[in-house]
Amino acid sequence: MTAEDEFSRTVAAKARAKLRAEHAARQPVWSGLGTLGIIGWSVAVPTLLGILAGSWWDRRHPGAHSWTLALLVTGLILGCVNAWHWVSHEAQTLREPGDDA
Repeated sequence: MTAEDEFSRTVAAKARAKLRAEHAARQPVWSGLGTLGIIGWSVAVPTLLGILAGSWWDRRHPGAHSWTLALLVTGLILGCVNAWHWVSHEAQTLREPGDDA
């Protein structure tokens, strides 16, 4: 590799970093708070639906086991998986394909 190639790669990497920094600086604080809210709702909604469905099932068919607790845990797990998927997708869109981070 020649010195020119190395210099070109260095300049290109710095230009990409500068563009990313400019893009991040344009994002308002409300954008981050909105993302936080979406993540919270993506966990809360499946959990509440699990509680409602389990409570309904326990009233209709009483038994030895609590369906409310079982479906609460199921909804919580599904909500956390949903939030993890959302966060990983957002992180992927911030990264460029050539980045090592």
